[in-house]
Amino acid sequence: MISTLHIKNVGIIDDITINLNEGLNILTGETGAGKTLIIDSLQIISGGRFSKEMIRKGEEFSYVEVSMYLPENKQNIEENVVVSREIYSNGRNTCKINGRLVSVTELKNFMQTIIDIHGQHENQTLLDTSMHIKYLDGMANKEIFKFKEEYNVLYQRYNELKKEILLNFGDDKEKQRELDLLKYQKNEIEEAKLKEGEEEELEQTRTKMLNSEKISKNLNEANSRINESAIDSISLAIRAMEKIEEIDTKYEKSLNSLKSIYYDIQELSRDIEEYSEEAYFDEEERSKVEERLDIIYMLKRKYGNSINEIIKYNAEVNERIDKIENSEEYVNNLKNELKKVKEQMKKIASEMTKIRNEYSIKLENKINKELAELEMQNAKFSIKIEQEEKFGINGLDKIEFMISTNIGEDRKPLAKIASGGEMSRIMLAIKKVIADIDEVYTMVFDEIDTGISGIAANSVGEKLKCISKKHQVLCVTHLANIAAKGDYNYYINKEAKENRTKTTIKTLNEEETIKEIARIASGDINDITLEHAKNLRKIA
Repeated sequence: MISTLHIKNVGIIDDITINLNEGLNILTGETGAGKTLIIDSLQIISGGRFSKEMIRKGEEFSYVEVSMYLPENKQNIEENVVVSREIYSNGRNTCKINGRLVSVTELKNFMQTIIDIHGQHENQTLLDTSMHIKYLDGMANKEIFKFKEEYNVLYQRYNELKKEILLNFGDDKEKQRELDLLKYQKNEIEEAKLKEGEEEELEQTRTKMLNSEKISKNLNEANSRINESAIDSISLAIRAMEKIEEIDTKYEKSLNSLKSIYYDIQELSRDIEEYSEEAYFDEEERSKVEERLDIIYMLKRKYGNSINEIIKYNAEVNERIDKIENSEEYVNNLKNELKKVKEQMKKIASEMTKIRNEYSIKLENKINKELAELEMQNAKFSIKIEQEEKFGINGLDKIEFMISTNIGEDRKPLAKIASGGEMSRIMLAIKKVIADIDEVYTMVFDEIDTGISGIAANSVGEKLKCISKKHQVLCVTHLANIAAKGDYNYYINKEAKENRTKTTIKTLNEEETIKEIARIASGDINDITLEHAKNLRKIA
């Protein structure tokens, strides 16, 4: 649920913060006070479109932020979530979820599972026909779940097989062109006879070649120093120590150490001489190394970032060549498997269709009952189930919610209903029935009471109250019957100060709520209207 809504520089709203609660939150106020701007702000934070004309006059940006608590977290993020959106007059957007920058699309996708906004002519999910099958299956729940789970595994394999067949099933010319290219690549790679670690060795040799003169010069100097100084000096030291070795064992021990050093230096001298010989490279050797590295670099540009990747790519090429050369047999095997998978899918899809037909009747009856209670006795809600030719993620069924609002009229898709008042009540009836399976946390109803009064208004209030037991509900209303049912009531007002108009909001206590209900009911607050407001509150 939304715990806090912060709005800055939207229309006549200067800077307000609204602390919202669980249950039914009622927003009332005079026309033009800014109630619609609050709903607009919720649409903005939900990833909706924004016009720069909505930025408060004289300001450079608008800012909307919501703090939410998600007790049943489906987004794999923290339970306390802060979402913000800042929009500048130059069109630049900054959207954040818990401080992380996201795109408007990411924001919209995230918020559509949290907030659902209903107005006279708009709806975020119920007018989306792709959601209708989700609502119907939500009613069937456990009965259809096991079939959907099994179907989804097959559907994934079905798509894999189709893709594989398409990849391997082309005309002969197309196959031959691909085969020629693959064989060329295979020959080019295999002729190079690449070895793992070869590039590193060649690079090292190349580095030595580029520095051969420097290496040779310093090795010769090192060897000269050893032979001219170190070996002769140690040799003389050995002769001196030999003359006294018998006097004390420690002299003998030092002598042995000197001899060991002498032999080590001789060995080192021989190694350095060998290094000096290796440091010489003729032009032919240099050319061979450069040519070999050029071949490796060329293959890396074409087939991979390393020799290992090139070898791996060559293995894939060989596998693909084998598939093409034996494609007829391979594709036949794929087609046979696809046929079996389709038979299994069709069988499961048929079971899902039976369940959907059964539950569509139950859902129709429940929604029609709700419509009757909303003074739409002549309206008939129905669910259209059609069989598709191609398999989809949900089987072969295409589900669409239909409605006929008057006797003798043809049923039409929900999106084609002309009357805003009728649309509002239909939406409310559907939302009331599917409240238990709808996963959104917060439902917003913007003046859905337009065009209704009396018994219908009472029914709308009762439906909203019922929905608020499962979801947080925000409702903008002009009807006393509905305002009286609020768990929390907020008064939206506008005031002029220093030649500027700004919106204010106040959370009403019980006494203030009764006065506001009286004002809405008759436009005047007196003993009679206050008593009427108290009675409405008691009934609620």
